[in-house]
Amino acid sequence: MKTGPNILITGTPGVGKSTLCQHLTEHTHMDWVCVGDLARDNNFFDGYDHERECPIIDEEKILDELEDMIEEGNKIIDYHGCEFFPERFFDIVFVLRTDNTVLYDRLYARGYRGKKLEDNVECEIMEILKDEALNSYQPNIIHQLNSNTHTDMENNAQKICMWIQQWKKDNNVS
Repeated sequence: MKTGPNILITGTPGVGKSTLCQHLTEHTHMDWVCVGDLARDNNFFDGYDHERECPIIDEEKILDELEDMIEEGNKIIDYHGCEFFPERFFDIVFVLRTDNTVLYDRLYARGYRGKKLEDNVECEIMEILKDEALNSYQPNIIHQLNSNTHTDMENNAQKICMWIQQWKKDNNVS
């Protein structure tokens, strides 16, 4: 029996996924798995994208590593993509969305430039990750959350914490 729900937090880089996951971990004691860190720590790469200046993760190795973790439950998975995760992995999916101007400023402050900056802002404009989630999971488990301000982030964390409490109650998990 799972010890808690499995949650996917997804969205374009810079929308606040890690900030939200850190807050959730502190308040729920769920296990936070940042897929990018998992790939880096285990060298789960399948090449390098020179144009976007980033490694290409080996999705099969990531899935193999996550399989037992997901079965345990009580996991928050943080990644900017979602289409390669099996639908059975998650009880709920949260897609964070950010205004393009806010996102541009956040990414620029992180050192994103050129094609990498343009592609990520365009990804948000075109709602690529929202559409990816809608094409990968049942619509009833997908929730969009605005993540423009500190208040938005606090409200998102509160909503997700309330959802977790309800899930545990509904599934007789303490």
